[in-house]
Amino acid sequence: MELSREMIVIISVICTFILTVAVSRIVIPILKSHKMGQKILDIGPRWHKSKEGTPTMGGIAFIFAMTAVVAADIALLAFRNGEVPVALTLTFVYSLLCGFIGCIDDTAKLRRKQNEGLTPLQKIILQFLIAAVYITALVYFGCIDDSIYIPYLGITVEHGGILYYAFLVVLAVGVMNSVNLADGIDGLAATETLVVAVMFILAGLLKYASDGAFSGEIASLGAVTAGGMLGFLVYNFHPARVFMGDTGSLFLGGIVMGGALMLKNPLIVIVYAMMYIIESVSDILQVIYFKLTHGKRLFKMAPIHHHFEKCGWGEIKIVVVFSMMTALFCAAAYMGLPAMSVLLRV
Repeated sequence: MELSREMIVIISVICTFILTVAVSRIVIPILKSHKMGQKILDIGPRWHKSKEGTPTMGGIAFIFAMTAVVAADIALLAFRNGEVPVALTLTFVYSLLCGFIGCIDDTAKLRRKQNEGLTPLQKIILQFLIAAVYITALVYFGCIDDSIYIPYLGITVEHGGILYYAFLVVLAVGVMNSVNLADGIDGLAATETLVVAVMFILAGLLKYASDGAFSGEIASLGAVTAGGMLGFLVYNFHPARVFMGDTGSLFLGGIVMGGALMLKNPLIVIVYAMMYIIESVSDILQVIYFKLTHGKRLFKMAPIHHHFEKCGWGEIKIVVVFSMMTALFCAAAYMGLPAMSVLLRV
């Protein structure tokens, strides 16, 4: 009996969840034994000092689990459709490369026993390089073109050309780093990404995407991501027993951006990833304001989740509120997918 797409999604979520939990149980003691503990900056909230030494690079666990399950999904989709799901394959490889940059960064931090790994220039060059290769590959295999779909308006602008592709590269790097900044308190990045993953599943299953969008593939991407985040939250929810590190957060940045490209609606990432983007914007504004005012601060601390911490919010409250906001932005993004935009105009 042939499995329905819904059953494949459910199985993928469950398998990724179980595998993530199982691998985490193995990885966490190994990280502890190798003293792969997080270094906490003195400029951060003083109560974060108690987290120093908590194993980092835990993102390895859900990356391994997601890779195993998505490889099975790719094989199944290839068998059913008679061809390899190129968009899903390229997106996942891109995410793995993002995670690899994070792994290099985490390893450098731990080796130097400080909270700085790769230099900002080294990191940004690597990020732009792999983003450019990813976008180029999607174009080469016909997964995307230079037509620009404007969400909510139902308008497509043809022939954006090389400037549009360059914009997509910049957007990919921006989203990647925004997700990285969101990983500042227990469970925040994982929970927000879980919400985004659910939107990917719904978009794939209900086919509220443009004609020719990779509905089965985006559902698969959402399923393994949801399962991985649920499994990781078993150990990462407050009080966290492990952190994902840049290894995990940069990998998730690739997933978050890749979903929009697989939906053939790249601009919609600005909507559903808004909470990540707010983190980046708050950090940028803090730096600019600090320099313009010669030492004054716009926020008590940036990125903005730390501002709320210093206002007295607990970590669980921040995670709940930020995740609820992410859900609202995902709902708004869902309404901006092409098929929904058509329904709204009827």
